[in-house]
Amino acid sequence: MSTSTITGTGTDALGAPAPVLSFSPVVLSVPGRPVELRVRVSAPATGTALPVILLSHGHGPSYHLSSLNGYAPLADFWAAHGFVVVQPTHLTSRTLSHLVADAPGAPDFWRSRAEDMTHILDRLDVIESTVPQLAGRIDHAKVALAGHSLGGFTAALLLGAGLTDPDTGNVVRLVEPRIRAGVLLAAPGRGGEVFNGPMAEQWPIVGGVDFSTMTAPTLVVVGDKDDSRHFTDMGPEWHADPYALSPGPKTLLTLFDAEHGLGGIAGYDAAETTDENPERVAALARLSAAYLRTQLHPGAPAWRIVREALATGPGAMGRVEAK
Repeated sequence: MSTSTITGTGTDALGAPAPVLSFSPVVLSVPGRPVELRVRVSAPATGTALPVILLSHGHGPSYHLSSLNGYAPLADFWAAHGFVVVQPTHLTSRTLSHLVADAPGAPDFWRSRAEDMTHILDRLDVIESTVPQLAGRIDHAKVALAGHSLGGFTAALLLGAGLTDPDTGNVVRLVEPRIRAGVLLAAPGRGGEVFNGPMAEQWPIVGGVDFSTMTAPTLVVVGDKDDSRHFTDMGPEWHADPYALSPGPKTLLTLFDAEHGLGGIAGYDAAETTDENPERVAALARLSAAYLRTQLHPGAPAWRIVREALATGPGAMGRVEAK
């Protein structure tokens, strides 16, 4: 295992940012889904053979951030640096609560959230032809996945984690082999005895994950002040479980003084962000983009260069470990 400390925002090994085109909603009809699957697509205005990042939103108290309209600080940066970012509105979104409250799978819609990403990949050619100026520019073989909070739970399932269904006791596997790498942002940790907070009984599905089968390369991002007492008394280390309890190759990025919002990734100037820090968000955006570029383009030096550039000097913002 290797460890390094990150500081500042570092040298940009990702190239100059491009103007970004954002198009929404792209509406996909999915049989059996109580409402259409709506997605936002953001892409650089130039470039071809563009890799894809699927971005799964969390739950959260805000109305629109838990939808295709959230996470602009990450989506904008990733798109400006060569990725096509696809953001679905999951059925857990507050924007849909009046339409789906009594639908099968409510309130957590854990299976539907994962299936949304599979539906997107199945219809990626439709999305590409629907979005103006995007046709012929996507590399369908280079797909990554990122998710924050509940979105990190969704991402873990698609990256290979197993899940014990609390209703049936059966182990469910929703791994999506077309996804080559992932980024888990403040994702939930293990179940069992440590899953003992006041919300654990209301969300038993969160504690049913088995990370031992999550084999895909993954960057696990945690805040060392992200103490989710509503789920566990384990402390911030709970969010590092996807790294500690899964096989390699895995990378752990611990952000110093970061809480659950990781500096404000869910939206620009979001009032719900308890640890607002634009520099932290900028560093996270750059590090995650560099990680995924190298994972999707083996041999590309972006991750090594950005990580090393952020590993020297005063004002440490975090540390990186790998196994």
